[in-house]
Amino acid sequence: MGGVRARIALTIAGSDPSGGAGIQADLKTFHQFGVYGMSVLTLLTVQNTCRVSAVEMLPAQFVLDQLDAVLEDLPPHAAKTGALGSREVIEAIADRAAHFAFPLVVDPVMISKHGAPLLQEDARATLARRLLLHAFLVTPNVHEAQQLSGIAITSLADARRAAKVIHGFGCKHVLIKGGHLLTERATDLLYDGRFFNVFKGEFIDTPHTHGTGCTFASAIAAHLARGKSMNDAVQTAKTYLTEALRHSLAIGHGTGPTNHFYFLQA
Repeated sequence: MGGVRARIALTIAGSDPSGGAGIQADLKTFHQFGVYGMSVLTLLTVQNTCRVSAVEMLPAQFVLDQLDAVLEDLPPHAAKTGALGSREVIEAIADRAAHFAFPLVVDPVMISKHGAPLLQEDARATLARRLLLHAFLVTPNVHEAQQLSGIAITSLADARRAAKVIHGFGCKHVLIKGGHLLTERATDLLYDGRFFNVFKGEFIDTPHTHGTGCTFASAIAAHLARGKSMNDAVQTAKTYLTEALRHSLAIGHGTGPTNHFYFLQA
């Protein structure tokens, strides 16, 4: 008897043992949208809701071996990257991404929620010059967009200028996530090289925001894997993230996670 066919999404990212961010958040998010999730580990962290105590980068060849193993047997319908850590890992992934036959969402994670560096200093230029060239979408928050573009961002006008610079690295789409830092709070800006699309949302005032970037990017990747258009994928993912934040979890003694299973609450 044959099995059920499934849409498949891949996350290439770091591990968060507390379960709020990284591959753990990505796989939870994939599951919510009926997408079979696979993961390639790039780095390990020692962290909880209060702090990141250590980060261990995995060797680039080991990361590449994981990636080749899943691509050989289980080709995904979409993929996303999170924390990549080192220049060598980024170069290895970029070499493979040049031949991807599916959309790649790049979440250019640079620091953790607690301020721990998750991307080495010498890797930032490599990320911009090598990996973004192969991205269907790149999803920087305001801090990351400033680092990538060299433009200070406090308004939508600033974000538009930064999006044009980032798009110049070769990616197909740029989504600058406004969060709470723009004057227009909870507003995100999508740019496809010709047109801007503004996604306004409700600002949820909660301290429990661990994993928001991972969750947003992986939700978009899940919808791209299901064949949705870019605009539909972003809007659906934004709605999901808003509700996950509205019902965020006050667990641990620090910054709690978004609630990927909010709809199961009694």
